[in-house]
Amino acid sequence: MLLFEAYNLSKKRKDEGAPMPAASAGLLRFFEEETEGIKLRPEIVVVMTVALIVIAVLAQLRALGKLPI
Repeated sequence: MLLFEAYNLSKKRKDEGAPMPAASAGLLRFFEEETEGIKLRPEIVVVMTVALIVIAVLAQLRALGKLPI
């Protein structure tokens, strides 16, 4: 019961304060900056990630002797 009361008190304090600023304002400013480095499309990153997972699973199966290759 004490934990529940402490939660209610902390929630009341948050509600009484000023509203928080919009979170997207910082993200817009961040993505406007041009950075150096390799630029990859998100689809390529997803395909490479899936390929790495498949290779890791196949290597584990091979190490356990459950893959007849």
